[in-house]
Amino acid sequence: MKRVITYGTFDLLHYGHINLLRRAKALGDYLVVALSTDEFNWDQKQKKCYFNYEKRKQLLEAIRYVDLVIPEESWEQKRTDVHEYHIDIFVMGDDWKGKFDFLKDEGVEVVYLPRTPEISTTQIKRDLNSLKAPNESE
Repeated sequence: MKRVITYGTFDLLHYGHINLLRRAKALGDYLVVALSTDEFNWDQKQKKCYFNYEKRKQLLEAIRYVDLVIPEESWEQKRTDVHEYHIDIFVMGDDWKGKFDFLKDEGVEVVYLPRTPEISTTQIKRDLNSLKAPNESE
């Protein structure tokens, strides 16, 4: 069985996330998603999520491509995760290209998948912030 792992925040789940998960799962038989905890997002990434960790985890667990969701609590855990979960392929979006090549030394294949270009959580948040309430312009 080929095991694949990917990492992310997956806040405001959208079709770009689904595309990434579908393509990651297609590379193997079992997909592990390491989901950034609220603390890790805030303390290390300076990101505030709309949905808390438990809600984001429930959403991911409902996706047919995802076999297991684990917490991502630090940048450093990737090296131990690939061993603990017997990972064959490490997958990230291509905006991280080269950043995780050190995992090849751990015996895993590292794959950077192209992002879905027209969608991102950051863009959704920007678009929502720019919307005006119906009576706001009057």
